[in-house]
Amino acid sequence: MNPTARRHARQYALQALYQWQLSDTPIKEIELDFLVNYIKQKTDLDYFKELIHQIPRQHDELDQHMIPFLSRPIKELDPIELAILRLAIYELANRIDIPYRVAINEALELNKKFGSVEGYKFVNGVLDQVARKLRIEEIKAAKRS
Repeated sequence: MNPTARRHARQYALQALYQWQLSDTPIKEIELDFLVNYIKQKTDLDYFKELIHQIPRQHDELDQHMIPFLSRPIKELDPIELAILRLAIYELANRIDIPYRVAINEALELNKKFGSVEGYKFVNGVLDQVARKLRIEEIKAAKRS
């Protein structure tokens, strides 16, 4: 696994998910558009495809993980922050091979690049709480070492 290629996959997946959320365009169409017109740098294409197909399928379940930690209704979230949260929560819930700190850090980097100036603080707060719920054993082990 190449970390840079994985980072690019997350970035493109975030953009694709954002488009999906706003336009309700079928994910297959968005995927083709990105593969043909946008993805130009070294990218983990398998991971990109996993993210853009699995997150829409699981979005209700992913949303349920964050709802208890939101300070406002999910419909009022900034669309880019919502896409970032879904992506990171997908990783926390489904990709145990990715350390929770990496999932959170990557989400914060995406938010700093694409989100609002202070949005990363909100995203960090929500993801920290979700990680404590989904990755409790990993967090305990990290504190012991």
